[in-house]
Amino acid sequence: MFFLSEKNLSYDIIRDESEEFMMTRMLYIIIVVSFLDTFIQLPIITPYAIDLGASHMLTGAIVAIYSLTNMIGNIVGGHFIDRFGRKQMLLLGVISVAIILLFYPLAQTGMQLLTIRFLHGLAGGVLIPAAFAFIGDQTKKQTRGKTMAFTGASIGIAAILGPALGGAMAAQSKVEHVFIFVSILFVVTSVLIIKYVKDTYTKTDRGKASLRKFFPILKNPFIMQASLAAFALMVSNGTLAFALPLKVEDISLSSAVTGMLLSTFGITALIVFLTPINRIYDRFSPVVLVLTGIGLISASLVVVNYMSNFWVGFIAMIVYGFGFALIFPSMNRMVADATTESNRGKAYGVFYAFFSLGVVAGSTCSGIVSQYLGMPFIFSALVMFMCGLLLFVMTKVTQKDTSCLD
Repeated sequence: MFFLSEKNLSYDIIRDESEEFMMTRMLYIIIVVSFLDTFIQLPIITPYAIDLGASHMLTGAIVAIYSLTNMIGNIVGGHFIDRFGRKQMLLLGVISVAIILLFYPLAQTGMQLLTIRFLHGLAGGVLIPAAFAFIGDQTKKQTRGKTMAFTGASIGIAAILGPALGGAMAAQSKVEHVFIFVSILFVVTSVLIIKYVKDTYTKTDRGKASLRKFFPILKNPFIMQASLAAFALMVSNGTLAFALPLKVEDISLSSAVTGMLLSTFGITALIVFLTPINRIYDRFSPVVLVLTGIGLISASLVVVNYMSNFWVGFIAMIVYGFGFALIFPSMNRMVADATTESNRGKAYGVFYAFFSLGVVAGSTCSGIVSQYLGMPFIFSALVMFMCGLLLFVMTKVTQKDTSCLD
């Protein structure tokens, strides 16, 4: 009798581990698909808006509105992720995005496209906080850094495949087919979520979620440090997206070089995420890794500002990629470590709102600085340096307050 119960217990443990393994892999797939939705549209959304008769000003608004409403979706969605559970909100977001994507081919004017992008940003804003809350719930603190590295790799894969896939599909067929293709991906993803993803959040825990717990998150020093790092990182990323093509053109290189340089930083980050180098995330403090990454990115941006040939840019992008790889998993781990299941969704909502804000601020401010001062990379490097300095001070203050409490 004891032997049978022991055997059944072993079977249950193996089955639970197998289900957890499958669910973790599913979450990585969800992150790839969610970010692919954003990256695949990068090379096509501007020409698509212009083809619909949108002015340059309206086209700029169409591009920016997604990130702006994504911030709202991050924050509002974060609360409901804690209130109703991860799986329900993740599934709602995936199905909503799948439906909204089918409206893109039906757009007849720029204003209609603006409305669709508005709704797309809101719905898409729920996906990433829900996925990362899931991952934070089911990972152990000791190995969380390495797990977050794999999420970074998922985003890196989407960043590399998305623009190339979107551009190739648009060139081979109608642009509308890109939106239909991604919609189908989301439909398939929704089926996989229903079949393989189990909610990590109990009804008892959901009762603890309330709007009153939203504001204490903004006072949590660790979440604010992670959010500051996210903002700084995406300001630098927005600067690269806007100013690197102009810099490459300025030194008389072809536009293909821009793609090669951006791919270099993405591939470098992937190497760090997926090789034994990723052990650094569990061996060193997340704050130390973030500060080191900010320093590396600041230096690489200064080098890019003065680059005169491809090889200088190539080396700078390797440095940038390594800095990016140090920051991304570390700041996500900081949020997971500083939260519990009852407030993790809201925390990731706030965190990714700063992420989206950095994207908007980076490209917008770089455009203004480029027009009036002509040094967007130096400006971005200064922003990174100031954010790093502020993060360092916040860390010291937090450590001092903690030691006083002890």
